[in-house]
Amino acid sequence: MRLSAIGDVCHAVAMVTRIQSQWRDAEITWIIGKVEYQLVKLMPNIRFIIFDKSQGKAAVESLKAAVANETFDALLMMQVALRANMASRVINAKQRIGFDWARSKELHWLFANKRIAATKHAHVLKGFMDFADALGVPASDSLTWNIPVSPEDEVWGAEQAVGLGKYVVISPAASKAERNWLPQRYAGIADYIQEAGVNVILCGGPGRLDRQTADEIKANVRYPLKDFTGQTSLHQLLMLLKHAHLVIAPDTGPAHMATTVGTPVIGLYAHSNPRRTGPYLDLDKVVSVYDECIEAQKGKSWERLPWGARAKGSALMEKISVEMVKKNVAPFIL
Repeated sequence: MRLSAIGDVCHAVAMVTRIQSQWRDAEITWIIGKVEYQLVKLMPNIRFIIFDKSQGKAAVESLKAAVANETFDALLMMQVALRANMASRVINAKQRIGFDWARSKELHWLFANKRIAATKHAHVLKGFMDFADALGVPASDSLTWNIPVSPEDEVWGAEQAVGLGKYVVISPAASKAERNWLPQRYAGIADYIQEAGVNVILCGGPGRLDRQTADEIKANVRYPLKDFTGQTSLHQLLMLLKHAHLVIAPDTGPAHMATTVGTPVIGLYAHSNPRRTGPYLDLDKVVSVYDECIEAQKGKSWERLPWGARAKGSALMEKISVEMVKKNVAPFIL
């Protein structure tokens, strides 16, 4: 059971792919959010049950009907939110595996009868892998993600790549405005990349913040950008990310989508610890001011604080300069 969000679902896919590769006969049911389902809906040999949080109690009743008269060998309770915990009560399972005590929040531990092993300072993806460990799934030789798309979307992505040439994706908008870098600085990086002869495209979802951020970036660049914001399905976006030379993004879903298709990511972080939530394969490329922000606010280094402690403030991302990002971008374009 992992309902949201896009980035966390990407992490969960790695765990599910591991189960499928090691236990080929396993029957998997995934309870997932409505939007997130659109990304993983073509994964083979998985029964998906969509849990639409916007429906409130009706969503729980729908889930109850979908799993009526079933008893699962194990329920992986991979979401600590109280809403998900309460919904899980309608699922009958011999093992109800939840997070360890340190990672349990919102009374999560009350709904589980077994817990994953405690791990200090674990990335979210590693935390999800701990559920496979708790099941006894053998480790895989390599970390893989299996997120199929339709042949039509594959062709569409290939056609865009041909037309764009070598390009970098900027996916500038996170779900909360405070996590976003300044549009003027995104524009400065976009100009820097295009001056090196590499195209830049903008990507994002259909929301108002995504649109506003993209428009502000375009208003500040010296060179025109191709803008796909709000114009792609999740699978088309995945293909744009796949063919990209590099992705630049804050703590947002497309950064983790890019990781699933092997595209390097430069993540921009101030509020959350990138060691926990950063692009898993590119933690060495992150531009982060989190350490200084959290120590200034809490009076302690991140190592001495509860794992997952967040820095607060609307101006923290301003501490990331254009020059800091240029330094990490340069090896990819020069």
